[in-house]
Amino acid sequence: MQTTVTADEAFTQTGLSLPPAPKPLGVYKPCLIDGKYLYVSGHGPVQDDKSLIIGRIGADMDMEQGKLAARQVGLAILATIKEKLGSLNRVKRVIKVLGMVNCTADFERHPYIINGCSELFAQVWGEENGIGVRSAVGFGSLPDNIPVEIEALFELAD
Repeated sequence: MQTTVTADEAFTQTGLSLPPAPKPLGVYKPCLIDGKYLYVSGHGPVQDDKSLIIGRIGADMDMEQGKLAARQVGLAILATIKEKLGSLNRVKRVIKVLGMVNCTADFERHPYIINGCSELFAQVWGEENGIGVRSAVGFGSLPDNIPVEIEALFELAD
């Protein structure tokens, strides 16, 4: 007999905690519902104490630290979803993830870094619904010198 685990239950099983949902520092909404879609603005690696992980991959931090920073961005996105919708269960699936990596010009492993977020989403919504299409690209800088910024699009459950 197979039991279905909800997204909220799956998140609890990770043993991770959600940071406070970040508040906008500019003129934008953290997320927006349009019909059956939830658009989430670019998020940074907000920690439990509301501070940001800072640094450039390839200079100030290595790939593993960058991957953990991307996971932290994923947690910040989940915090925003939970604040907006009340439950991760209201998301049916991940549609698209855009991962931006603040890195040195010679760094080439952008997808590896963004896997930190993608693997988290796959844990929460399962491999079928937690993995969407994705881009992972490098940037010469990101706001406040954060290592990773990620935006995402989700389909809402009926």
